[in-house]
Amino acid sequence: MDFPIADLMDEKSCYDKLVQWLHPGGLNCPECHDDDQVRVHRRERDPILDLRCWRCNRVFNAYTGTALQGTKRRPVQLMLIIRGFAQGVTTARLARELACDRMELLKFRHRLQGGAFLGRDLDPLEDRTVEADEAYQNSGEKGSRTATPTTRRDGGRTSGAAMGRSRTTGRRSAGSSAARRGRSG
Repeated sequence: MDFPIADLMDEKSCYDKLVQWLHPGGLNCPECHDDDQVRVHRRERDPILDLRCWRCNRVFNAYTGTALQGTKRRPVQLMLIIRGFAQGVTTARLARELACDRMELLKFRHRLQGGAFLGRDLDPLEDRTVEADEAYQNSGEKGSRTATPTTRRDGGRTSGAAMGRSRTTGRRSAGSSAARRGRSG
């Protein structure tokens, strides 16, 4: 997922993007789900508007009923936090960059990750065979039929492909048995 920083540093555009992510079908009342009777109730934290549903009299905002409910952070800061989480930036680094409490940010990260886990796609994959491309950095070059020797941390030399099984069939790759014969003989 790309996050163009230049486009997202405006409070209003960040808020609009968050609303788009949180409410892809449009923002409506969390109580009666009506969107025709929703009007602005308060503008104290502009662009975050408190809304009132005139049908059921419920007051809410875009964060109500989501993982962002109760947050006091500005939309720009939320976007930078979500961007950092998506890019794998550590919580400690984000806390330093945003000058906020690391433990509070860690709890927020866990809350968002928990929501993402619950909302994950549970449908089975289309194919029975799954390829884990680029997951094993020391397994050799793409398209290479032979194992590429790498240096282990303890100084010994080995082949990354020689240590594992083929990721698609569960059988040892041709390079692994050749590398094993070379080591034993």
